[in-house]
Amino acid sequence: MNISIAVLPGDGIGPEIVTQALNVVEAVCRKYGHTLSHETAAAGAAAIEVCGNPYPDSTHELCMDADAVLFGAIGSPRYDNDPSAKVRPEQGLLAMRKQLGLYANIRPVAAFPALLHRSPLRRDLVEGADFVCIRELTGGIYFGRPQGRSEDGNTAYDTCTYTAEEIERIVRLAYRYAQKRKKHLTIVDKANVLATSRLWRQVAQTLEKEYSDVATEYMFVDNAAMQIIQNPKRFDVIVTENMFGDILTDEASVITGSLGMLPSASIGIHTSVFEPIHGSYPQAAGKNIANPLAAILSAALMFEYAFGLNEEAETIRTAVSESIKAGVLTEDIAPEGVKPAKTSDAGGWIAKQIK
Repeated sequence: MNISIAVLPGDGIGPEIVTQALNVVEAVCRKYGHTLSHETAAAGAAAIEVCGNPYPDSTHELCMDADAVLFGAIGSPRYDNDPSAKVRPEQGLLAMRKQLGLYANIRPVAAFPALLHRSPLRRDLVEGADFVCIRELTGGIYFGRPQGRSEDGNTAYDTCTYTAEEIERIVRLAYRYAQKRKKHLTIVDKANVLATSRLWRQVAQTLEKEYSDVATEYMFVDNAAMQIIQNPKRFDVIVTENMFGDILTDEASVITGSLGMLPSASIGIHTSVFEPIHGSYPQAAGKNIANPLAAILSAALMFEYAFGLNEEAETIRTAVSESIKAGVLTEDIAPEGVKPAKTSDAGGWIAKQIK
C-alpha cells in the first residue's frame, strides 16, 4: 500500500516525540512492504515565528493532500505569558480542526498491566479499565460566537453553541463504536443547567431508539468526573461535547499513570489527524526526556483508522507493551531508583523490536 502522511511536529517536545513515532511508522512500513512518503510542515508557535500564522495555507494544503496527518503538540510559554498577543499557537490547532472538518476526537483509555503501579488510583480500580472517550471537536465554547471582553477589560464572555446536526453526527459515531465493543454508551452532559446540554440530550434520546442493541445511559459531567476515578471499569464508550471531553480525558490519564501514554485520533471530513493528548511540555523541550509512547500509539491508531491496517496497528501496540515490560521507561513512568530511558531510547527500542 502507498501511504502518504503530513508530519506536523509543532512546538515544545512535539518534534522529539514525532521523530520517534515516524521512525516506528517507517519500521512498520518496511516490515509489511508498504511504500511511505511524508512531508513536514510548521504549525503553532513554530509557524508564527516563520510567517505570523499558526496554521499557514501551505500547511493546510499539505494536510489536505495527505492520507493522514501525524501531529505533535502546540503551545509556547512565550504566548501564554503575553495576554496582549493577538495571535496564539492554539489558534492554529482550532483552525486545523475547523478547516479539516475534524469533528470527532477518539481517545482510548486502557490500563497497561506493567504500569498499574504508576497510577495514583488503587490497583483494583484501574486493573482492566478499558474505555473510549469520543469528544465532539468543532463546536461548543471553543468556537462559539460572540466571544471577547468589554471595553474596560473587566468583563469577558464566551458562548457555547451547538446545532442538532453537529450533535447527531457525533452521537451516531459513538453508537457505532459502542456496537463494536461492549454495547454500552454513556452520554455526558450538564442538562440540568445548560441549554446546549438539553439539546444534546434531546437529540440523543431521539437516536437512542434506532440503536436498541446498545444500552444508553445519561450522566452529568460532574458525576462522570467522579465515576472515572471511583469506578472506571463501568464505562465502555463515552461521548460528550468539546470542553467536557477535553477535561475528562485529561483526568482519565491517571488510569494509565501518565498523560504521556494516551493517544488520540481526530476523525475528519477531509483527512484525519493522529496526535498524543498531552501538550507541548516546553520545560522538557530539547532535553530528550519526554515520553514518546502516546505519539507512537497515535501512529498505531493511524494505521488502524486511516488505512484499515489492523495487524500493523497491533504490531505497534505489542512492541509498546513489550518495551514497558522490558523497563524501557521515560522519567514520567520509570520506578523510583531506576535510571529512566531517554525519548530516543524508548522510541529506538520499539522501532528495533518491530524490525
